[in-house]
Amino acid sequence: MCLALVALNAHPRYTLVIAANRDEFHARAAEPARWWPEGVLAGRDRVGGGTWFGVTRNGRWSLVTNFREGIPRDPRAPSRGALVTEALRAAEAPLVHAARVAIDGQRFHGFNLLIGSGARAAYVSNRASGGVALSDGIYGLSNHLLETPWPKLVRSKAKLRAALQSDGDVAEAAFALLADREQAPAAVLPFTGVSTQWERVLSSAFIVTDDYGTRCSTVLTIDKVGAARFVERSFDAQGGAIGEVAQAFALALPPEASD
Repeated sequence: MCLALVALNAHPRYTLVIAANRDEFHARAAEPARWWPEGVLAGRDRVGGGTWFGVTRNGRWSLVTNFREGIPRDPRAPSRGALVTEALRAAEAPLVHAARVAIDGQRFHGFNLLIGSGARAAYVSNRASGGVALSDGIYGLSNHLLETPWPKLVRSKAKLRAALQSDGDVAEAAFALLADREQAPAAVLPFTGVSTQWERVLSSAFIVTDDYGTRCSTVLTIDKVGAARFVERSFDAQGGAIGEVAQAFALALPPEASD
């Protein structure tokens, strides 16, 4: 993912709301979300074999974003998608797993990893120290550390907060904020080691270029009685919708029980 908003116990009905965009080169082959034999609902990166965002039938979820720092890639580094699949398969509490990832994380290119079990969640990055447990509230993550106030993150969090305080359809409001193509003015762009022109392109929540852009938008909700809904919408290089996967399921166990 390259933009993720996570709301933990921030809505009267939902214990968890996640809205996330996956930005990637269009030439990198990937499969839409589906149920894997091991009980994971996720898309699959056909190059690295892992995923960018997934959830299990007992409410365990995880997602990863790259840490943008403008340095050459090491072709020997493992795929960051493996971090998500490992987090989904683990039985330990999110914070315990985050601490374990922190020990071994330097093998990977820069990453941010969120791990959760229902509304219990933790964050870890190999560009920061250790794992962090997340309390109730709304969090934003892009291609820097958690809560780094990049313009698209600030704007998207404000929209999600408004949606959670309204009586409207939370999922559709989440998809609307993920579809925002407004680019930030040059004066407020971050500096991450890429050109100013590229920073501008990357500053919108939804990115459209011929080679690189938002490949899919995903919204996951889990309500207080354990009803989960996962919707993934896929897009082509022009930003046009090309498919949707929608799965609704009851959690096999209460989220806390999976810890």
